[in-house]
Amino acid sequence: MANNTKKFEEKIKDLESIITELENGNIDLEDSINKYTEAMKLVKECDEQLKNIEKQVSKIVLDNGEVKDFDIE
Repeated sequence: MANNTKKFEEKIKDLESIITELENGNIDLEDSINKYTEAMKLVKECDEQLKNIEKQVSKIVLDNGEVKDFDIE
């Protein structure tokens, strides 16, 4: 399954797995760099997903159908 079709939770699990591998230190330098690169890609994808969800949540539809901006912070 390509990363762009994975759910957020699946990406987080993949990221956690990579972090565990890197922390264990049982892989060579080249593999470490590849894992780090993959992890950074996942972080970026998750961040983009969260920003898109935040935009969706920031609009609340009122009873009369009016859309109101909602500040999450």
